[in-house]
Amino acid sequence: MLFNLFKKKEVVSQIDYSSIKVDLHSHLIPGIDDGAQTLEDSIELIKRIAELGYKKIITTPHVMADFYRNGPDTILPGLELIKQELKAQNIDIQIEAAAEYYLDESFERKLESEKMLTLGGKYLLFELSFINYPQNLLEVIAKIHDAGYTPLMAHPERYPFLIGSMDNYSRIKDAGCYLQLNTISLTGYYGKPAQTAAEQMIDNYLIDFIGSDMHHIRHAAALKSALKTPYLYRLLTDYQLQNELLF
Repeated sequence: MLFNLFKKKEVVSQIDYSSIKVDLHSHLIPGIDDGAQTLEDSIELIKRIAELGYKKIITTPHVMADFYRNGPDTILPGLELIKQELKAQNIDIQIEAAAEYYLDESFERKLESEKMLTLGGKYLLFELSFINYPQNLLEVIAKIHDAGYTPLMAHPERYPFLIGSMDNYSRIKDAGCYLQLNTISLTGYYGKPAQTAAEQMIDNYLIDFIGSDMHHIRHAAALKSALKTPYLYRLLTDYQLQNELLF
């Protein structure tokens, strides 16, 4: 009698990101946050994204009162610089810009007094502190709605105070907030707890969008590696993601 001495590995079919078309979270404007620092960096990362099947990028620089005081005056000229270089190099991919807003003391003032940079003229991408749970989170989500925007939380799987209970995410969703998963969380890039939370959210159909959160070349490599994971295969083939609606 013959025995198979080799452990059978799960096989994931070859896929790319062409089915969702749009990457909606990245940091590609050169020199204005902790993402791409030069125009050359920006173009190299965009090439990597395009090679993986994306047709459109909406890049989202950080807006933070203490660190990255960005707005249309810094983001839009940088976007135009990238567009000119893409045209010069004959790189065929659409690119737009929005922002990733940090829920700090200045956020609500901005919400009341400024025109926010949104995804598709609708979704307002925001992030939380990785240390402290904002006690007024649901109130702020309501204020985003009142201001005429649709709230979209960046990388919920990475916040330690949310990990461990799907009820935490369900309450946020029930408040009318969409959730955007960082694709590379599925590779364990941010650690096992974030990976487990990401997988559990997928199992519970809590994810609305996925994004690369591209900052540098290591993220590009992880984004490619994520294509080998069964959970991403599921997201790209048998799951109702909404990325394509922004194309």
